[in-house]
Amino acid sequence: MAIIIKSHREIDLMREAGRILAITHEEMKKAVRPGISTYEINKIGEDVIRSFGCIPSFLDYNGYPASICVSVNDEVVHGIPSKHRILQEGDIVSLDAGVIYEGYHSDSARTYGVGKISDKAQALIDATKQSFFEALKVCKEGNHINDISEAVYNYITARGYTAVEALVGHGVGANLHEAPEVPNFPRGRKGPKLKAGMTIAVEPMINIGTHEVEWLDDDWTVVTADGELSAHYENTILITDGEPEILSRAEGIDL
Repeated sequence: MAIIIKSHREIDLMREAGRILAITHEEMKKAVRPGISTYEINKIGEDVIRSFGCIPSFLDYNGYPASICVSVNDEVVHGIPSKHRILQEGDIVSLDAGVIYEGYHSDSARTYGVGKISDKAQALIDATKQSFFEALKVCKEGNHINDISEAVYNYITARGYTAVEALVGHGVGANLHEAPEVPNFPRGRKGPKLKAGMTIAVEPMINIGTHEVEWLDDDWTVVTADGELSAHYENTILITDGEPEILSRAEGIDL
């Protein structure tokens, strides 16, 4: 699959998709508390997306049954929201969402603590987020995909964590998943060269224990093989001829 270099018009559409997605995450963040169901968080996210006249990227994507992936504790990604899954004090929850604005996607994820969480859980969330920003430093024209992979991997392994290898970041644009793949671990080759106009989703998925994962019987929810905690942080990024731009952001909202 060829890597698609985006036009200025396409980038503008993705920038607006990203702005709406950032607002969506902010509203879901406000709702995260002990006692709320993952179904309710999904409804809040979908309602915000549709209030802008947009479409949730994930709903019915390859059959996924919800608009927001809500993954709790040892769930790495693709947790399916449920009225019966109630967040508890001390949990951590990752919210992964996408917005389609005039045919173009933005994709991002955040992990939050529910109420008061352990120092161990907070350290994982913080390291996962920072590993993204370490990767962002090398998202420059002329570098390669493997530079991103190494930046994430080197940061988290130095702190005793592991990077999930069964799942990777990806290109994004008119399709939710495009070339190239963006792993969070080195593959022993440089990979594609970064060029201005490329739009990619960089998304560290980081575990406290083993990097190995399993799929639950719903064929969507990915969990750590050892039951340890996992965190996820993601943004859609534009490669430019200078510093990279995070497209999945909005003025006045923290990343």
